[in-house]
Order: sequence, then structure tokens, then C-alpha cells
Amino acid sequence: MKYNKIRKMDIANGPGIRVSIFMQGCSFHCEGCFSEETWDFNAGKEFTDETINQVIELCKNPNIKGLSILGGDPLHPKNIEGTTKLAKTFKEKIPDKNLWVWTGFLFENIKEKEVLKYVDVLVDGQFKINLRNPKLKYCGSTNQRIIDVQKSLKKGDVVLFYKEEFA
Repeated sequence: MKYNKIRKMDIANGPGIRVSIFMQGCSFHCEGCFSEETWDFNAGKEFTDETINQVIELCKNPNIKGLSILGGDPLHPKNIEGTTKLAKTFKEKIPDKNLWVWTGFLFENIKEKEVLKYVDVLVDGQFKINLRNPKLKYCGSTNQRIIDVQKSLKKGDVVLFYKEEFA
């Protein structure tokens, strides 16, 4: 598994100042994607335990509100094992900060995946250029949902995470 880049302080991908890691590799190839450079599974840098340790150390900064995992697609079958390991380690070491993940997969199709036990907010769905709305926060098209994962898992159905605040 590989990753594209780590942003030490990111204010665009989730609330507050965050650490963001962009995983490498995506099979959706959405028209108009803002990070096409992350599509190729063979590009990028090796994702290792040292990468996880680096991300965790960055997240320990008291100014950091949480971790964002994007891509590419961090929940693609080629990436999900490493993403799960990072998410689990993050929640074990820094349980008071939140974890946001972006994926082209729909929550309903991945809700049984272990990684979701550690995710606070999931932005799901493929970007659709014909549904693009630049006024949306944290997603690019109106079909994408900002989901409160823990409430959704308890309810057994999707619970949106204050979507109306971002419209």
C-alpha cells in the first residue's frame, strides 16, 4: 500500500486544523476529481508503520483537532488494511480527537468493515460532476453524504452528521 502525501496542518478537509493523509490508489476515476494524482496504485510512497507513527505524532499537537484520511480511496480493497491499522492506532493513542474518512464507496456497502469501528465521520459516495456544488463543505457533489458513523452503526441506518450546516 502507498500514500500520496501528508498535510501537517489542513483546514480544508474537516473541521478545525487537522492532519490529513492522502492514500494512493483509486479505481473510481471520477470526472472532475480534485486529486487525480492519487489514482495510480503504483505511484506515491510506501505506507509503513513509520508512516503511522509519523501521523500519530503530528496529531498529538494540541492545535490539531483530528485526522482526515482521503485519497485516492482509503477504503479500496488494496488500501483498507493499512487504513484500518492507522485508524485503530489513532483511536487507541488519541481517543479524544476525531477521525474523518472519505470514500467513493457507499456506507451501506461497507458498514461491516472493521475500519468503521474507529471512524467518527465518513464522507461517502463518488464525486459526480453533474451534481457538483462548490458551496458544500467537506464534499464536492450533492450525492455525497457526511455520515455520523457511530450513530449510524448503532441505529443500523445512515445518520447524517449535520449535513444542513454544510449546505
